[in-house]
Amino acid sequence: MLPKLITLSVLTRKSDELFERARRRIPGGVNSPVRAFKSVGRNPLFLSRASGSKVWDVDGNEYIDYVGSWGPMILGHTHPKVLEAIRKTAERGTSFGASTELEVKMAEMICHLMPSVEMVRMVNSGTEATMSALRLARAYTGKEKVIKFAGCYHGHADSFLIKAGSGASTLGIPDSPGVPQAVASSTLNARYNDLDSVGSLVSQHESQIAAIIVEPVAGNMGCVAPKPGFLQGLREICTREGIVFIVDEIITGFRLARGGAQELYAVHADLTTLGKIIGGGLPVGAYGGRLDIMEMVAPSGPMYQAGTLSGNPVALAAGYETLSLISEDKGFYTRLEKKSQLLADGITSVVKELQTPAILNRVGSMFTLFFTDKDVNDYDSAKQCDMGLFASCYRAMLEKRIFLPPSQFETAFISTAHTDSDIEQTVQTVRQTLRTISS
Repeated sequence: MLPKLITLSVLTRKSDELFERARRRIPGGVNSPVRAFKSVGRNPLFLSRASGSKVWDVDGNEYIDYVGSWGPMILGHTHPKVLEAIRKTAERGTSFGASTELEVKMAEMICHLMPSVEMVRMVNSGTEATMSALRLARAYTGKEKVIKFAGCYHGHADSFLIKAGSGASTLGIPDSPGVPQAVASSTLNARYNDLDSVGSLVSQHESQIAAIIVEPVAGNMGCVAPKPGFLQGLREICTREGIVFIVDEIITGFRLARGGAQELYAVHADLTTLGKIIGGGLPVGAYGGRLDIMEMVAPSGPMYQAGTLSGNPVALAAGYETLSLISEDKGFYTRLEKKSQLLADGITSVVKELQTPAILNRVGSMFTLFFTDKDVNDYDSAKQCDMGLFASCYRAMLEKRIFLPPSQFETAFISTAHTDSDIEQTVQTVRQTLRTISS
């Protein structure tokens, strides 16, 4: 029997009705787990349209959006130049099963903007990108084990669903059924921001580790920044031990700087995975890196990976136009940082004013309000947050038309489309909400 619907607002009647229909034909009523809103104790929204910094649900309610399609919409929704690029490309054909000039232009642009990427392969999703990068690292080194970090999410390939963050944490699923023991045993978990935990695993499994993969700024245990020297320390360990250093920039790539987090923190990966922004809101992913490693990918080398829709022209048109607009605008990241700082300062001021047990973590245009009075710098500290207080805050903010990620373990995003008025309204809504739920 299906569980009883949770209805908290008469203003989302159509969303509730769609959810009831969806649950009968789609697992949990959603096509990605965090969309279910289970951890915040209400039914999910069903959205119908978006523009700039706003989204509208099927009931016609307007929200200031800080989900941004989970990161891609750095320019805001339905940017006219991106839409025009999609339209012109689609009119010429949506898929060919053959190479196009746009694939070459996109590869050249990525390699130009990210110096650590000398060659790149386009795929269809972030999961494909990380899965392929890991297979490539194993092929290149001849080793099988990989080190990841508890709370970091790299997609839903078997190797990454061991102590994964993101939706797995939100739903209380630390390890997924269906992952073979042999795969699980080849995945080693270190503690984010703890180089000693990495060094210990390297020593215990000497000459067995193919790769270390990391989110340079964690976005799937909430927004957690790397401590000074952490990424550089990983780079040194990988160089010394002959381990492939994979930096997962699916979220951070082109969001934090033109060269991604690697530019921001002055570190070079052996392999980089990308997604989100390079698709401009359409499904896309990529992995790339050192020439000697990438030349092992078929048909140049023996490591096989393929995809019918890889390098899809419509997706690449959206991504190429997005990257072009960003890279040609010299003041882009300065303006984005100014908006992000304004929002962060406002929320932090309210938290201090009301003495709420909460802290705001922010790196560039990524941010998370954690309901705890202790620093959050790894998965264990993130899990100590007050989930009940987060859920109460989330529901109240949604009722006041602020759309945030429905999980304590996800980062929120700001775009260049957000206005000072949006930010002021958001800060005042935080004030009203925290005052109400703490009284």
